[in-house]
Amino acid sequence: MKTLTVILWAVILSFVSWSPFALSWNKFDHLFFIERSKNKNYVQYDVRLTKNNDLPASSPVTAYWVLENGKNQELTLLERQYAYGIDSQEELEQNKFRVFLVALKDREVIVEKMNGSFGAVVSINGKQSILERVYIESQERWTGLPKVLYIDLFGWTKGRGFPIRERIIPK
Repeated sequence: MKTLTVILWAVILSFVSWSPFALSWNKFDHLFFIERSKNKNYVQYDVRLTKNNDLPASSPVTAYWVLENGKNQELTLLERQYAYGIDSQEELEQNKFRVFLVALKDREVIVEKMNGSFGAVVSINGKQSILERVYIESQERWTGLPKVLYIDLFGWTKGRGFPIRERIIPK
């Protein structure tokens, strides 16, 4: 029985140490995700929460892969810097941050508490909206780097809650 207990603890501790969330934070709120035409893996954006369900004073937004098999994986350095990372996070007031994403450089994302949980507010078709997901249609090139054909933003208008969508075609 003692051996079984030791093995069980070893398995639990090994999972925690390899998890991308093996930090002092143990609570999260999902914000939105980016899916791509390439495969079924997607990048999930969450906020880390303190014990009081508040945002920490710095860098509350985190991003990570959710793979087809359901496992989570950290973004690589290149992915953070050039594709799916968080460019900057600035605290505006307690529980409210301005965030810029590498994938949406020209869109300010405001992370704030709404109806008891956190959401990401962004302009979609000129209306303040709660971002639900982003879809990127791309084409593989011979260089191995994808060419983005378009980006779709999906969400709900803030206040009235109507579905809203905008297509962005890169120049």
